[in-house]
Amino acid sequence: MDKARATALKIINAVHEQEAYANVALAKELRKGALTEMDRRFVTELVYGTVKAGETLDWIIRRYINRPLSKVDSMVLDILRMGVFQLRYMDKVPPSAACNESVELAKSFGHPGLAKFVNGVMRTMVREPEKGAFPTGKGNATIQLALEAQHPEWLVRRWIKEFGYDEALRLCSFNNSQAPLAVRTNTLKTNRSELMLQLVAAGLDCESSLLAGEGVLLRSHGALDSLQVLQDGYCQVQDESSMLVAHVVDPQPGDLVLDVCSAPGGKTTHMAALMGNRGRIVACDIYEHKLARVRENADRLGINIIDPMLMDAREIWQEFPQKADRVLVDAPCSGLGVLRRKPDSRWRKTPALLEELPKLQMDILRSAAACVKPGGMLVYSTCTITHEENQDVVRNFLAKAKDFELENAGERLPVPRDDNMVQLYPQRDGTDGFFIACMRRKVHND
Repeated sequence: MDKARATALKIINAVHEQEAYANVALAKELRKGALTEMDRRFVTELVYGTVKAGETLDWIIRRYINRPLSKVDSMVLDILRMGVFQLRYMDKVPPSAACNESVELAKSFGHPGLAKFVNGVMRTMVREPEKGAFPTGKGNATIQLALEAQHPEWLVRRWIKEFGYDEALRLCSFNNSQAPLAVRTNTLKTNRSELMLQLVAAGLDCESSLLAGEGVLLRSHGALDSLQVLQDGYCQVQDESSMLVAHVVDPQPGDLVLDVCSAPGGKTTHMAALMGNRGRIVACDIYEHKLARVRENADRLGINIIDPMLMDAREIWQEFPQKADRVLVDAPCSGLGVLRRKPDSRWRKTPALLEELPKLQMDILRSAAACVKPGGMLVYSTCTITHEENQDVVRNFLAKAKDFELENAGERLPVPRDDNMVQLYPQRDGTDGFFIACMRRKVHND
């Protein structure tokens, strides 16, 4: 049995059956070092490609079997998904190899009858590809785009309604593009020019971010465990648009800053750097293992002003009533702005999620607002592009919180924009989707 395909199958099945994250499960398997470099690349392409194609692969499989997918053994279904992905999307894999190796996997993970079933389905796909052709023509534009672009139909339908067909197509295409690794210079230890010299000396292809002065984009890189400048704390992995948030917060040396949803600590440590490692940042999260990540990042970067606190952000108002100079709410969100970085994420989103999240976001925002001192700053950010989670939450908050007023967040960016509330769209801005709003608590001179 092909070791690479067996490894990929194990990861894919963990994603589907155990809700594992594809990138985490993949990294765990690759760290075992049991594969050649060529096999590592093949496994990575097969895992990410199969997981990202998701429902598109299931749609194709349904055309070739006469039973509901729920009646197919989960491992066998993942073998078929892998097989279909190789047939339809991996030009360098011969159809015979895709079929034969799928059958071998079925033999190893099931009984002979399952192998015969897989063999029949795969051979029919090769002989009769027209059965799996996507619908075209009038009335099928949405489903055709959803299948071809490998996105949930409900989400494509939403984007077509909001942006129009052409822009929805560009957004889907962006989500399917290769995302560069972005790192933020740790200005407590070095500057961007020096960091880039170190990266080039390490054989990496890098370029400056046009959005953030500390940002560097790596177009190619090896395992992060072996990236010495990262391990030595000269930089921090952080998405390019995420680096803008700390600049909008604009924390000053000596400030008391609350980061109420801080893990894994990218924005937290960025604010600490902007403060020159002087002052105090209370970094909250509801999970201890996530706070451990914040501690690890702070230690590696040489930061000692971060105070991790196990705390539900909805309760933080009780701990710091009108005490903080700056409060950041990087709220839990649908993450629809960062789909290109998380291949399994698009299939875990639901319309119901978009209805549920704004209440949680509002509860957190109101609790955090109670911690802001008069004249202090409250910043709300998400990595999504839905108005329900972004502009609507801020407007609804301000409608009741009369002692807060909206500041111009766009003016506070490293490269200013004419936006009171900043909304980056992947298909328009060429980067991860992100939202940032900034509000100040009024000072009452009674």
